[in-house]
Amino acid sequence: MTRRLLLIRSIVLVTAILGLNYVVWRWLFSVNWDAWWLAVPLVVAETYSLVDSLLFGLGMWRLKERGEPPLPEEGLTVDVLITTYNEPIDLVMATARAALDIRYPHETWILDDGNRPEMRAAAEAAGVGWITRSQDWVDMPRHAKAGNLNNALEQTEGEFLLILDADQVPEPQILDRTLGYFRDEKMGLVQTNQFFVNVPDDDPLGSQAPLFYGPIQAGKDGWNAAFFCGSNAVLRRDALMQIGVVRYADEMALKVWRNLYYGESVIKKARRQTPREETLVRDALGEVEQAVKDARERLGRGEAMFDVTYDFQRTVEEVRRRLVASDLEVMAADLEAIAALEEQSGEGDGSLVDPQSVLERMSHRDWSPLGAIDSVQALVDSVNVDRHGEAQAVMPMATISVTEDMATCMRMHGLGWKSAYHDENLAFGLAPEDLETMLTQRLRWAQGTMQVMMRENPLSQRRLTWGQRLMYFSTMWSYLSGFAAIIYLAAPVIYLVFGVLPVQALSSDFFIRLVPFLVVNQLLFLVVANGRKTWRGQQYSLALFPTWIRAFTSAFGNVVMGRSLDFAVTPKEKRSPTGPAWHLVRPQLIAMGALVVASVVGVARLAAGQAGGVGTVLNLLWVAFDLAIFSVIIKAARYRGFEPVDAPPTPAGPTGGPSTTAGTTGSTPGSTPGSSSSPATAADPTTSSTPTTSHTPDRASGQSHAEGAA
Repeated sequence: MTRRLLLIRSIVLVTAILGLNYVVWRWLFSVNWDAWWLAVPLVVAETYSLVDSLLFGLGMWRLKERGEPPLPEEGLTVDVLITTYNEPIDLVMATARAALDIRYPHETWILDDGNRPEMRAAAEAAGVGWITRSQDWVDMPRHAKAGNLNNALEQTEGEFLLILDADQVPEPQILDRTLGYFRDEKMGLVQTNQFFVNVPDDDPLGSQAPLFYGPIQAGKDGWNAAFFCGSNAVLRRDALMQIGVVRYADEMALKVWRNLYYGESVIKKARRQTPREETLVRDALGEVEQAVKDARERLGRGEAMFDVTYDFQRTVEEVRRRLVASDLEVMAADLEAIAALEEQSGEGDGSLVDPQSVLERMSHRDWSPLGAIDSVQALVDSVNVDRHGEAQAVMPMATISVTEDMATCMRMHGLGWKSAYHDENLAFGLAPEDLETMLTQRLRWAQGTMQVMMRENPLSQRRLTWGQRLMYFSTMWSYLSGFAAIIYLAAPVIYLVFGVLPVQALSSDFFIRLVPFLVVNQLLFLVVANGRKTWRGQQYSLALFPTWIRAFTSAFGNVVMGRSLDFAVTPKEKRSPTGPAWHLVRPQLIAMGALVVASVVGVARLAAGQAGGVGTVLNLLWVAFDLAIFSVIIKAARYRGFEPVDAPPTPAGPTGGPSTTAGTTGSTPGSTPGSSSSPATAADPTTSSTPTTSHTPDRASGQSHAEGAA
């Protein structure tokens, strides 16, 4: 254990003890129950922040800082896949030309989800492979970038895949620095840093993620939970294909099990409705019912699904043939009876003595067998192992979320594969250059993360270790900070305006427990950051609270209520400046106005002797901190795009790649369908506004829990 890791663990332990001491005391002794409507939400928010801090500390407990990577083996086959949808041709080709210059032998492919003739022509002229969707995808769900990659996986053959967003210009040594990790046969993923070249030093939109692409991923790496971030990553094809095959088998097994369960009730109902004298039909239905039970037992024992369903279908078909044969015999007997009746009538014109009785007899003999046959056939159809409504039966890249990366990697870890985080800038991309594009991007990240949490919550994934479950959950948990932020904003306003105190008293007990926790929590943050600039991430973790709330509510509506997800595609080109975008941050401006007004009222109440000095001063400091956090919104709304310093108007990227003045592209997470889309976890929202912690979200703000969890 290094001295740095020993220091981090010591601070983590002290932070956990102090945090638990404070929050437990708050619940047991400090809640002002006379103002429970404010006091309870506040202590709940503080508890949320403590959990966020504990999860961050858990990640830092196993901080894994890898040294020099192993040298790659010779002779590996690699496909470099560049995803695009509608990005400018020149931008995509800059990335493609840089990919051609990668030193390790490989094949370069442009995955053109826009199926553009001009893109194909440019690719072919440069000697780059071009792939678009096959005809199998016509009128089928497209699944955005995940579908684009799944389609390409069926048309390429490399053992390893380097996935790049359209604007992520790779360095020539990117494969030399990453393939060596795959000497470990269980290594499925190597993720590298994402760095943007069109971001000024003050990073007004919080695009860089120095804490996430650093200590956060390194901490997750220590738990074998460093995850795929959508681009700048190398994946093992076998790992992806196993994900697809196992997922397909699991989905089909669940479908078969469910349909057998409901099918059994269909058979039982049909048997109850069959008259007792119809012994042949009742026996046949009983045989099918037993076949259903046997099939479910065999699936429960883990027998091959295809063998089970094949044997079951053969049994049902045999029963069906017997019923049909029996029915034909009955119909023949009826025809003979009809002929006999005609003879008895003595008339040759075909008239019957009692035609109604014959019809009732035939109806009775006909009804039960045909009803049973229909029921049996419906049951057979229900367990037909097929995947209708999809272009591909096997989908290696997860399609349950608008951001495919986290869900795919979580499934990979669940199958026992390893991942590694290599902390080095090996590709350089472009970030959003206006507030609207940035908000669209962050919303998509957060929505995707919430979709994964609601559909495949890591805490319930039995194939993951508990460490991996908590590392994935910590990213999801941090995106819930928008709700806590509302409480943290409301509490000082309510006190300053109305004098309502959510704690029983601002006593020495309160400060003795709160202040040490805050100090040590910030110390942990500073030690982990190790000189990285993280203030911007802390700001956005709180300042984007409306985005985090919208992400949760829209994902809930999509997953639980079946509503369409209300998200927009990230624009790919720089927007023309139109003046400050105040309309995009109206909720934040209202919050800032409320804080300022509350401060004025609070000072007036103090001067009039209507408020306590300690409480007023404490809440004014709280307001000042919140306003400092929200100040980034003013800067972001006024930002007019990146202007290179001491450089030509259209400078090239680090490897001769795209101009840094080109606009935003799909390289940023959540860009376009079938195109670039970054990790659904490049930043977890933070709760740094809380007076009890400075946590931030892993990816939402480009930082992490240490930054407030950003």
